[in-house]
Amino acid sequence: MAKRLFNLRDVPDDEADEVRQLLTAHQVDWYETRPGPWGISTGALWLRDAAAYPEARRLLDQYQQARRDQAREHLRLHGRESFLELLRRRPGYVLPRLAAIVAIVALVLALPWLLLR
Repeated sequence: MAKRLFNLRDVPDDEADEVRQLLTAHQVDWYETRPGPWGISTGALWLRDAAAYPEARRLLDQYQQARRDQAREHLRLHGRESFLELLRRRPGYVLPRLAAIVAIVALVLALPWLLLR
């Protein structure tokens, strides 16, 4: 019985191509379904044999970890920093904005109860 391995919704073309090549290179028996014409159903990569799922999932997990590490390195080299790095480096910039966000969310959540009293 077939088993879905990889959902193609919002996946960049280069990543989908690399996953297809990875599965083919490791001789995994797979096929692809295309998305529906109105965007209701998504495309996916499927395994023909569900017994091959653990090995295919392991290959895919390794690939995604390498891709994640590569993306993080790219962001690090090009000056992008994480939220925690920005908080450590510029707390005077982050904390007032964070307090404003919390205040706005609290107001939006509390306003109906305040108006209905």
